[in-house]
Amino acid sequence: MEPRRKVIVTERIAEEGLALLKSELEVDFRDGISREELLEIIDQYDALIVRSVTKVDEELISRGTRLKVVGRAGNGIDNIDVDVCTRHGVIVANTPDSNTISAAEQTIALLLASSRKTAWANNFLKGGTWDRKPFRGVELYGKTVGIVGLGRIGSMVATRLKAFNMKVIAYDPYIADERFERFEAEKKNTLEELVQESDFISVHTPKTEETFHMINAKMFKLAKEGVRVVNCARGGIIEEEALLEALKSGKVHSAGLDVFEKEPAINNPLFEFDNVVVTPHLGADTYEAQRRVGENIAEQVVLALKGDIVPNVINLPTLMTDELQYLRPYIGLAEKMGNIYYQIEKSPVTRIELTYSGPITQNETEMLTVAFLKGLLAPVMLENVNYVNARLLAEERGIKVFETKQPQSNKRYKNLINVNLFGKDSEKQLAGTLSRARQPLLVEIDSFETETNLEGYVVMVENIDKPGVIGPFATMLGDKGVNIASMKVARKNKGETAVMMVNVDNKVEESILERLEQVDGITGRPKLLKF
Repeated sequence: MEPRRKVIVTERIAEEGLALLKSELEVDFRDGISREELLEIIDQYDALIVRSVTKVDEELISRGTRLKVVGRAGNGIDNIDVDVCTRHGVIVANTPDSNTISAAEQTIALLLASSRKTAWANNFLKGGTWDRKPFRGVELYGKTVGIVGLGRIGSMVATRLKAFNMKVIAYDPYIADERFERFEAEKKNTLEELVQESDFISVHTPKTEETFHMINAKMFKLAKEGVRVVNCARGGIIEEEALLEALKSGKVHSAGLDVFEKEPAINNPLFEFDNVVVTPHLGADTYEAQRRVGENIAEQVVLALKGDIVPNVINLPTLMTDELQYLRPYIGLAEKMGNIYYQIEKSPVTRIELTYSGPITQNETEMLTVAFLKGLLAPVMLENVNYVNARLLAEERGIKVFETKQPQSNKRYKNLINVNLFGKDSEKQLAGTLSRARQPLLVEIDSFETETNLEGYVVMVENIDKPGVIGPFATMLGDKGVNIASMKVARKNKGETAVMMVNVDNKVEESILERLEQVDGITGRPKLLKF
């Protein structure tokens, strides 16, 4: 019996997450383990789960010779060297979806509390004074909210504010137009454009060099008189000094802040304003979110160790859960299409052109490209090829990869993946789609039209298109104890070269392939493809 995989958890996660891990893996929970001890024992583990304290760097990863996955129980990855993990083929996963609902709800809470002066009124009344006059607020109804960053949390906020009958506009240069349409957000091409039109501004971007202080004095100068701002993302995206001046001048009527440039935030001058509602970085701090963080990182680590696709991999294209469910069979299709080339050709690939057609192009197709490269390289690489390092390994082998999208296929298939592979002495064209049962189908190879299921074993052979070839070929397979599951024969012109693709139930030995080559009308050595 194969020993259970081992995971070390170096910081506290929810008990529900630990329980899930223990149901599948051998778990070593070592909250607060020293750096020195971790370096000594990391080579005993297949997975590592951390929060924000454990430093995952070159030294640790190089010693973790068994490591397949590093899981971050939370959203940020500041303590993890993702590039190093990628080079070593180690998956890095986090849990951005786990606190999405909590962060979105906190945004709405601060937006409402600041626009209705709720916190100020609460303190006023508890101080012994009943007076409504200072606390007249504004409705959200009919106002324009500008959302900066239409990712997981930003899109969730957009959906909720639509229910308040707000006009939603958004700025995010890294999000496809389809996503704006999906969440009914009017796309703005510049941040300046968004700021000028917004009654409320809510930021939902990571903190990077590009986004640090992106809402600054210049932006406040462009903003409407009386604009209201909310930040539940990261401190520093809104420049606090500029916000302070905008509040003093009255340009900004209210602010809701959960995050600050310096945390813990003590005696921050923004706290002096009654129209500023503040909370101590509570965005993800709900019972439900913390439980989901533990459970989700446990689920992802288990999936990664099983070799399955992990939804929230940092060193892979990010897929929303619903996108992953839709694309999962196409990812499998792309990988199996990649498997074909080196089972047929010996010439190294130098260039790959992938064209995606149909509704699949409304999703992130980069994952399909990665899957194709994984399938392509797996048969010829001595080292482990996975979804994480496939593109890097392709680049190191000098393979140039080009990807294009078409809204509609020029063939009769709703969705189509078309690939052209170029080697020094060869060229191969493949096209694939899914069957109605969502099984992977090769529908074209070198312009020969076929619909071959890419499962199990497939015997591929060229033959002369004439009577008396297919029958003897199939009979010989049967005589050798090989059962034919299905057969597709494709030709371009009558009487010329045709291609047979034969799905068989068991492996065909080399000696049988040699005998099949002798059948009259067979023009080359049959190839056995395995999927």
